Amino acid sequence: VQLQASGGGLVQAGGSLRLSCAASGPSLSRGTMAWFRQAPGREREFVALSGGREDYSDYVKGRFTISRDIVKNTVYLQMNDLTPEDTAVYYCAADGITFFTRDASIRARNYDYWGRGTLVTVSS
Repeated sequence: VQLQASGGGLVQAGGSLRLSCAASGPSLSRGTMAWFRQAPGREREFVALSGGREDYSDYVKGRFTISRDIVKNTVYLQMNDLTPEDTAVYYCAADGITFFTRDASIRARNYDYWGRGTLVTVSS
């Protein structure tokens, strides 16, 4: 499975961006697709996932929406009301399974497939 993320860029605070991640290879219809992000000097952190359910980190809940096109093997992340704290490299991740526990599903080390990141910069 190869993942190709796109859609990052520079936006002012309060603005919106939509990230896309297209998977090539075997279908991930029964698996999990997720977004993580990593800001300078910080560890990679969970943002959102779609896999049996949708889930969001507390930092983005209510502002970000994850959606998925099973046919296109693509996941999207609509990001609204962006703040400078959202500035990071955003990574798409995928795994062939749906996780049994939330704790497992939000840990980056449990995902087998990763795309190159796309940079999101939010100016104040």
